[in-house]
Amino acid sequence: MKAEASVKEQTATKTGADLLVEALIDQKVDTLFGYPGGAVLPIYDAIYRAKGSFDHILPRHEQGGIHAAEGYARVSGRPGVVIGTSGPGATNLVTGIADAMMDSIPLVIFTGQVAKGVIGTDAFQESDIMGITTPITKHNYQVQAIEELPRIVKEAFHIATTGRPGPVVVDIPKDISSTVQANKVDDSFHLPGYQPNLKPNPLQINKLHEALVAAKKPVVLAGSGIVHAGASDELREFVHNYQLPVTTTLLGLGSYPGNDDLSLGMAGMHGTYAANIALYECDLLINIGSRFDDRLTGNLKHFAPSATVAHIDVDPAEIGKNVPTQIPIVSDAKAALQSINKKKVQGLDHKNWMADIDHNKTECPLWHEQPESEIVPQWLIQKVYEYTKGEAVVTTDVGQHQMWAAQYYHFDRPNRWVTSGGLGTMGYGFPAAIGAQLADMDSTCVAIVGDGGFQMTMQELSILQERRLPVKVLIVNNQALGMVRQWQEKFYEERYSESIIDVQPDFVKLAESYQVPGYYIDSQKSLEEVLPKVLADDQPAVIDCRVLQKENVYPMIAPGKGLHEMIGVKKP
Repeated sequence: MKAEASVKEQTATKTGADLLVEALIDQKVDTLFGYPGGAVLPIYDAIYRAKGSFDHILPRHEQGGIHAAEGYARVSGRPGVVIGTSGPGATNLVTGIADAMMDSIPLVIFTGQVAKGVIGTDAFQESDIMGITTPITKHNYQVQAIEELPRIVKEAFHIATTGRPGPVVVDIPKDISSTVQANKVDDSFHLPGYQPNLKPNPLQINKLHEALVAAKKPVVLAGSGIVHAGASDELREFVHNYQLPVTTTLLGLGSYPGNDDLSLGMAGMHGTYAANIALYECDLLINIGSRFDDRLTGNLKHFAPSATVAHIDVDPAEIGKNVPTQIPIVSDAKAALQSINKKKVQGLDHKNWMADIDHNKTECPLWHEQPESEIVPQWLIQKVYEYTKGEAVVTTDVGQHQMWAAQYYHFDRPNRWVTSGGLGTMGYGFPAAIGAQLADMDSTCVAIVGDGGFQMTMQELSILQERRLPVKVLIVNNQALGMVRQWQEKFYEERYSESIIDVQPDFVKLAESYQVPGYYIDSQKSLEEVLPKVLADDQPAVIDCRVLQKENVYPMIAPGKGLHEMIGVKKP
């Protein structure tokens, strides 16, 4: 990148904290998620003096704050910005940092640090946040001089949002944020070692085109790289030009319309039969922006065994990491698709392949038993989809409810689906919904959570009334750690070790104690009376929905098995 020349004249003395606030304003930050403490008091004093420049959200726990920032980033497309103090404030952010790293979410996290002179002395509330976060960040900094601060902030935002997005930590010792600076401050930067390759090699695009023309059984795997690159329109053009079947990863849901005739739904451990068999039998696999996660591939020995693999990814480290790749294309997904879309479409013959795929879609769809009056989670999700007309922003934790939401809520556009994919973080879904709602106040935002995960971050209910956010919290309550219970049933001979939650709070009274309306539903009739009214309301709500405890997520690929060895498939 060409060095930027911008030297700011300081007309008055300013502290490091003032320079930080100015740098955030320069980055057009409108929302901060942060929790004050001793080491960041100078920063919070500067924020107070700059009142009106940002909307500051005070979570009740730092983990809630950083997951909210993740939800904000995923829906808005802008980086989430987080502030935490030193020691426990910083370490409470670690789960969210790791989560963002796994899912390529752009975050810039500012942590307070003890003064430079006492770093390394086990000072009060000191933690080695640089050492802790080095393996779970795209980059991290510890500011050593006040003059560095504006440049580092600028670099941090650049690194977090370019190439493959990710979290960047800026650790600021307290004496840096309180030091006074009166001289010129140069915030220009030059990063010769960081030059993401965004444009595809034309020769590799030609190879992909030749492979497409020769293929009899092609399939596209769409990952979250499509969403991050804003390439959904280009993907639709590509797919329709070549009439290609499309499956998505968990995080790629919404990158291609779930109800389109060419969509196979989600692939992987709890994906559709049609999607997984297509990946197993294809002769050309075009992976766009997916990292071939093990929950997607199953046993690698049986993954796409007869296919030529083309992999488009902005991160070259992902190509060939898990699956041997014959056509590697290092590029931003949007640029690569724009290039292939310019090629002439000719000589395609996929009729037999498409007939096989349509047969699998029709004869082996997702299924579930439907009791007369009790609520099964699949039916619950279908009702949420129906009442919201598929237009809601949906967030989840991890587990059974996450998989049912992925299977039965048909995402038709990007940035409507916010979930913890790589790290699988319980407690993620509700605070992520807060950030998602802040990023899009015009949409209905539904947090579909389990009764276990909700109890990890439910203290953030405080924010709903405080900020008048109409988030709907839908607790899929099976009084169990559902996915753990399912695995114990299938693979541990029904030894339910510590997975059944017999004692729970009264979630309705809990919600009301936070001045949030609460509802209890335990039958199809009560659900159909309550859910549509609550979803259409402009108030926040907590809905405790009791579902069958022993309902399992199917179909499923058992550990060590291949995509073609799914269990729980309903065949004619």
